[in-house]
Amino acid sequence: MPNTAVAIGESLTCLAGDPGANGRLDLVEELFNRVGKCVRITEDLMNAATVLGACGIAYALRFVRAMQQGGIEIGFDSDTAALIANQTVRGAATILLEGNAHAEAEIDKVTTPKGCTIAGLNEMEHQGFSSSLIKGILTSYGKIG
Repeated sequence: MPNTAVAIGESLTCLAGDPGANGRLDLVEELFNRVGKCVRITEDLMNAATVLGACGIAYALRFVRAMQQGGIEIGFDSDTAALIANQTVRGAATILLEGNAHAEAEIDKVTTPKGCTIAGLNEMEHQGFSSSLIKGILTSYGKIG
């Protein structure tokens, strides 16, 4: 297919191409939607999709590993900490994907005034959690962009 680029990640395909290609782009999108999700983006965003989708897998895994390590520090054995962390991340992703929800709205649902969740979130932010993640994404993009 001329003028078309495809980046495939875990159950997600980012598709870019000429929308006037006699319906071929629609056909390709339909095929990819049968095996996962497909999103159309402009070709200039293909490198960004690679960073967010492909590099993002490693970023998410690093987050899970940090959760596991924290679990060990508060008393769980390695296997139990891993199970709890993995299932927690699966649950969070399910909430976002199946509920078509925004992450911040879901965070608000699980934080209580003076609670342990907001205390932990604030400490992570004070240590640069979100900023560090964003900088990592931008650095990765700079390597391929």
